[in-house]
Amino acid sequence: MTAFSAILAGIMGLGAPELIVILIILLVLFGGSKLPSLAKGIGQSVKEFKKAAKEEDETIKPEEPKKADTTKPASTS
Repeated sequence: MTAFSAILAGIMGLGAPELIVILIILLVLFGGSKLPSLAKGIGQSVKEFKKAAKEEDETIKPEEPKKADTTKPASTS
């Protein structure tokens, strides 16, 4: 099992037989010549989504405030 199919199995409850049926249906619908370009497009979409989500996390995360110096100055008497 690949990592992608393991993720699908964990999230959607899909096992190997279900994934094979889905792949056969995709092969019938799109044909063998279109599947590589379809997979490439999906991969690029996922990559762009992850990139955008990562950038969004960086902009949302507030900068940590600088700690003020809490030491008392020496008193001169």
